[in-house]
Amino acid sequence: MAGRKTLVRTAVLAGVLILTSGPATAQTALPSVSLNFGKAGTPGDVAVTIQILVLLTILTLAPSILMMMTSFTRIVVVLHFVKQALGAQGTPPNQVVIGLSLFLTMFIMQKPAVEIYNRAWIPYEKQECTIQEAFAVSQEPLREFMLRQTREKDLALFVKMADLEQPATPADLPLTVVVPGFIISELRIAFQIGFMIYLPFLIIDMVVASVLVSMGMMMLPPVMISLPFKVLMFVLVDGWYLVVDSLVRGIR
Repeated sequence: MAGRKTLVRTAVLAGVLILTSGPATAQTALPSVSLNFGKAGTPGDVAVTIQILVLLTILTLAPSILMMMTSFTRIVVVLHFVKQALGAQGTPPNQVVIGLSLFLTMFIMQKPAVEIYNRAWIPYEKQECTIQEAFAVSQEPLREFMLRQTREKDLALFVKMADLEQPATPADLPLTVVVPGFIISELRIAFQIGFMIYLPFLIIDMVVASVLVSMGMMMLPPVMISLPFKVLMFVLVDGWYLVVDSLVRGIR
């Protein structure tokens, strides 16, 4: 017992020494970071600071841009419809659905992203245009993509609500009109695809429920019996291939 108490006291003493010597060691080993505010020497310094603030603001809005100005909304809604129709609420997990939607969105948006990089970022990096000009040029590929997926009826709705004059071409519409019209169109198409996905699974549920009622098995939940049949049918028809193929082909 005496040896054990001595060992415990020694361990506690060593821990205290480590904790007391830790800050000094960390202070000498790690670099320090400081943020200073001072007067700008030239107007260019102020412009650079404003550009940094604008870029940080865009980074904070990046999730909203990803969800509302790309095909992400349609893909994630359709995949959730597949989960609901199968009846397997936890399979696949939401993280897998979000990840698959994200990578499918990156695959679909590859062409607009390359156009933005070539037409806006490279000239700005070479100082051939200002950040305002690069921002205006970067809007065009996204605008073209969204307009291809948006109904004229949805665009007309927001043009009317914004009290804007009818533009000569859809390219003259501001993003404040194009983006909400695009979101509504994407949700409409996603719900249409979800309805078509639900139909075959609904038929299986109805057949299983009718068989159970006819056999007098009222207390047996039909979901327990229909779930294996729905999964089997989905696997036999290669459901994930069909869903992803229809999504990508419909958008591109």
